[in-house]
Amino acid sequence: MEKIRLQKLLSDCGICSRRKAEEMITQGRVVVNGKPASLGDKANDKDVILVDGERVRYNKKHRKYYIMLNKPRGYVTTMSDELDRKCVTDLLTGIDERVYPVGRLDRNSEGLLLFTNDGKFANDIMHPGRHVSKTYRVTVHSAVTDEQVVALSNGVTLDDGTKTMPATVNVELDTPERSVMRITIHEGKNRQIRRMCDAVGLEVVRLRRTSVGPVKLGMLKPGTWRELTPEEVRALKNAAGNQTK
Repeated sequence: MEKIRLQKLLSDCGICSRRKAEEMITQGRVVVNGKPASLGDKANDKDVILVDGERVRYNKKHRKYYIMLNKPRGYVTTMSDELDRKCVTDLLTGIDERVYPVGRLDRNSEGLLLFTNDGKFANDIMHPGRHVSKTYRVTVHSAVTDEQVVALSNGVTLDDGTKTMPATVNVELDTPERSVMRITIHEGKNRQIRRMCDAVGLEVVRLRRTSVGPVKLGMLKPGTWRELTPEEVRALKNAAGNQTK
């Protein structure tokens, strides 16, 4: 096969997304033919590629998986954890291919988390320019004012000085002690919903992702997973601007 960018090859092999592969390369975790890899390197199935000391097996015909998991609280969105915390991959039993998360949910968040071994699919869904929507059910520890809703809807300045894109905010329950909002965003900054709420003085006590693009979590029980239907996969690809099957 023709040599291709190393991050694309790792993605095609189902190791991780292209973005994650680039991180692993810059961190010195990828070795090609005995030498540490650099961004821009190319390789093919004739090269000996190691990721974290484990050889990559190139199999272009591997089965592609598209999975949704209802992530419970208390699990971290990593393949493994040096602190020996519970990982979301511990819940994915019975899969004969290596799959990895598409995006992430922090340890105290729950709900819909996608997994795949299709690198292009993962890259398209996560790409900031695609603006694939994500909807969350957000419970806060106080009442919500009209001013706070307007600020969240218009976009707020986060703790790092960046401003969020406009969001859709609907208040479903509003009491002095507890309020529930449904917030839809079209970007994926780190811990974005929590940071948005913090920016307007709201303390998040529960955060649950209910949909990614047109795909909804539905009645899937916490800690369980299922494969996406072909219709759901096509809908997600369409949402990311990719019309291919």
